[in-house]
Amino acid sequence: MKTVHILLVEDNEGDIVLTLDAFEESKIRTNISIVKNGNDALDFLFKRNKFVDALRPDLILLDINLPIFNGHDVLKRIKQDPSLKKIPVIMLTTSSNQRDINMAYENHTNSYVTKPIDMDDFMKAVLKIEEFWLQLSKLAD
Repeated sequence: MKTVHILLVEDNEGDIVLTLDAFEESKIRTNISIVKNGNDALDFLFKRNKFVDALRPDLILLDINLPIFNGHDVLKRIKQDPSLKKIPVIMLTTSSNQRDINMAYENHTNSYVTKPIDMDDFMKAVLKIEEFWLQLSKLAD
């Protein structure tokens, strides 16, 4: 079974820990790379600066409220690039603002998930993302 590489773009340490814990319970083997701001996310994806050896992710979990470049800016850049646009991007964020949701879909997010506040519900949401995107769906090469 192939190991799935996930790029987690998240600046909240608590959410990082919860996401990692949820994927540890996963049935799928995952390798998770973490970046904590929009600039590092773009450097990682475009293999620049300290990320020249970065592996291309199979899936991206992207927060909206990030330092330097927000998630909307990062999403736009991903979906405009021919080499990256096939990578599924799941907006995983605390924002339930309809404007954010609409903007994310206008910029071609593959899914928008509002982070549950309850820790158990957060873990369940991440496992459902894993189940749908890594077990049920087929990812592009």
